[in-house]
Amino acid sequence: MSDLITTEVTKEKKAVVLLSGGLDSATVLAYARKQGFDCYCLSLDYHQRHIAELQAAKKIATVMGATAHKTAQLDLSLFGGSALTDDAIAVPESETVGIPVTYVPARNTIMLSLALAWAEVLGAQDIFIGVNALDYSGYPDCRGEYVKAFQHMANLATKSAVEGKTITIHAPLIDMTKAQIVTLGTSLDVDYAMTVSCYQADSQGEACGVCDSCRLRRDGFLAAGLADPTRYKKLEHK
Repeated sequence: MSDLITTEVTKEKKAVVLLSGGLDSATVLAYARKQGFDCYCLSLDYHQRHIAELQAAKKIATVMGATAHKTAQLDLSLFGGSALTDDAIAVPESETVGIPVTYVPARNTIMLSLALAWAEVLGAQDIFIGVNALDYSGYPDCRGEYVKAFQHMANLATKSAVEGKTITIHAPLIDMTKAQIVTLGTSLDVDYAMTVSCYQADSQGEACGVCDSCRLRRDGFLAAGLADPTRYKKLEHK
């Protein structure tokens, strides 16, 4: 297990939790709550391919007892460069090699920066993010070394850190397989039926069943020996 996991709660109970509406971020929210944190959830509307995950995030935050939930607005389709922000780039429907076109340039850096800003305002010293280095589809900003580097930067760049209140970036899923993640979340009573992981879900949150994210999610439940509650568009993908 990664040394990025912190098992002791700091005296300050507030934490900012990045909440996309997917399986991993819902698990992280449950984990942070279990650790005794008051969770301030932050989502990002970056003009991604669909809004179903943002609708899921809102529901998850409410059902799972978040202290507050905000959705920041930032149009990354202005730059494009990703299948998630540019309709002209198709979402791959077979396993890809290397960094896939679903990688959104600088997304995690932007989200962590926004979380850092809110944490400073709240007086929180803890930020939780659901990145994963094993089943991470090749995204460079989902690696442990990236999280450590951002934490180092955060403690150079913030008034709170300069005044002695350092920031910790928690990535409790960083070294877990998807099966381990769903097993953990199930033990924490996460209702995964609320979550949306699909890169091209429809307006009702139904998953395509064929993109990388759907494949990793489905294989995780299968490997964990747990029922997959995902709602798929096509029955043959269940």
